[in-house]
Amino acid sequence: MKIYTKTGDKGTTSLFGGTRVPKHHIRIESYGTVDELNSYIGLLRDQDTDNDTKEFLTEIQDRLFTIGSVLATDPEKATLKNGKERLNIPKISQEDIEKLEKEIDRMNDDLPEMTHFILPGGHQSVSFCHITRCVCRRAERLSSALYDIEAFDDKVLVYLNRLSDYLFVLARMLSKQLQAEEIQWIPKKS
Repeated sequence: MKIYTKTGDKGTTSLFGGTRVPKHHIRIESYGTVDELNSYIGLLRDQDTDNDTKEFLTEIQDRLFTIGSVLATDPEKATLKNGKERLNIPKISQEDIEKLEKEIDRMNDDLPEMTHFILPGGHQSVSFCHITRCVCRRAERLSSALYDIEAFDDKVLVYLNRLSDYLFVLARMLSKQLQAEEIQWIPKKS
């Protein structure tokens, strides 16, 4: 497989199905940000954490490839002439969303109650997690904007929303595991 094709040299790229669009198209921004998110999840997986978390992050990366594929598919070409779906991969399921929720609940049960907003930071791994959460929120915003223009499976939006919650709780769990101080944001009085 040749890495460079030169087909994008004039600022366009091909969607799954062959439709060409500008590289700044909202669809490209959406799945490009999901790709960026996937890379940051890989960075989190490379941190010093337990094997269960690493395995769960690998599963999330798999799901993000699915989301990227959904977002990269031209809705007008999502169904082939024979009636089959162009994407022959497992879709984002309610079970995928529930796995995130169960993991959030499991981690949260072991954390102190949160009474204030928390300032990102305290340890490099925690900071990476907060950056990943912010990239996830951007992927969600861009995907939501795309959804308003051309709808796709709404479980993608639910998954991204839940994933950002997971990443927030993961940051708190990492703080606890790494014995990093969580600094509460307490607004100054005027």
